Amino acid sequence: MQIPGTQRRMPLPKILTLGFLVLIVLGGLLLMLPLATRAHHTTPFIDAIFTATSAICITGLTTVNTAAHWSLFGQSIILLLIEIGGLGFMTFSVLPFVLLKRRVDLTTRLLIKESLNFEKLADVNSVMKYVIGLSLAIQSLGAALLFIDFYPRYGLGRGLFMSIFHSVSSFCNAGFDLFGNSLESQPNDVYLILVTSALIIAGGLGFLVWRDLLLFKRRKRLSLHTKLALNTSGILLLVGFVLFLLTENNLAVMAPHVNVVNRLVNTFFLTVTPRTAGITTIPYSELSIAGILLTIVLMFIGGTPGSTAGGIKTSTLGLLTLQSWAILRGNRDVEFGHRRFSDQNILRALMLVFISLVIIITAGLILTATETIPKHYGLEYVIFEVISAFSTAGMTMGLTPKLTTIGKFIIMLLMFLGRVGIYTVMFSVLNASHPQKGYRYPAENVMLG
Repeated sequence: MQIPGTQRRMPLPKILTLGFLVLIVLGGLLLMLPLATRAHHTTPFIDAIFTATSAICITGLTTVNTAAHWSLFGQSIILLLIEIGGLGFMTFSVLPFVLLKRRVDLTTRLLIKESLNFEKLADVNSVMKYVIGLSLAIQSLGAALLFIDFYPRYGLGRGLFMSIFHSVSSFCNAGFDLFGNSLESQPNDVYLILVTSALIIAGGLGFLVWRDLLLFKRRKRLSLHTKLALNTSGILLLVGFVLFLLTENNLAVMAPHVNVVNRLVNTFFLTVTPRTAGITTIPYSELSIAGILLTIVLMFIGGTPGSTAGGIKTSTLGLLTLQSWAILRGNRDVEFGHRRFSDQNILRALMLVFISLVIIITAGLILTATETIPKHYGLEYVIFEVISAFSTAGMTMGLTPKLTTIGKFIIMLLMFLGRVGIYTVMFSVLNASHPQKGYRYPAENVMLG
């Protein structure tokens, strides 16, 4: 029964979900304007909404070429959507309060907590200045470094816009570019590749990790989350680099004249970009099947919680790996860094992986029925695109530009689920707020394995 004089508040996950939907619609309507295209004609609604969804969900999959189709106005709209999507739209709504040094109300702080994947409400006040300040600092530094490379080629005005756009896109792991073919025409530009790699890694680590690192000198400790994220990310980069060296034979698909250093840098980039960055130096259609499989695995894992990256996240992989190791050794508790993980934490990780696999399999089945697979490709042609969209990785083997209308809606839904979060969307749709039962049934085991 509702108390008279009070109003029932909309659940926070539903507000967050609707907020992203509103931004997608507004972005799509702006991109439909003739002013947004180079040819000054209206972009079809489905393509405009698809681009807005990809930008706000920081994915990078596009049905039209970003460099060739959109005007400076259209590219600026995409840039703004990427920034909002990367930092979370609630970050921008609270920015005036931070600048004016006014107190943020409880509802807004709860929304920020949901938007940026903070574990505790107390984190909101202490981390907000790092989210905004650190993001602007890293992106500004990245733009300055890129400007050194772009100014001689594009001049002051265009070079500056290109630098800002690619710095924001790289840091937010968005995958959009203004070259027309990502970085595939510049595999020999080691400087550009290394700067882009640094921005991708910085954005994929997450704001909580950066806060811990910046405050380490004063606190003399790192949180369990940061330790797990850094260890898992480091292992993935190292193992991925070695495996790509083996599967791609030092990138034999590249031009023969490319030297060893360039090949090693491009191999490293192959390891970095699947962490939901979406920027490529090598067409994925030219990689070996082993290389494509490795890329799919890395895309599915993604980056760190609370970052601009997607995927099931490094902490989920690390936690489940430690859980498996503990069970195999007969240990009761899952321990790391002199701490014990809670059972609830482990169950949420298992649920996340299970639901993610169900969504990917379902979407894959639909796309195999609605889309045309070229003769020289197999199932990987569809699965690669599905996981790329769900993990907001933004890389493609060529399917996205050829999608049917049904296919576009499926990919948009995957991008939305991947960015907003499975838990947030599920709670919004299912309104999962049932009270706890006052009783429990007797426990019984079933056969496994």
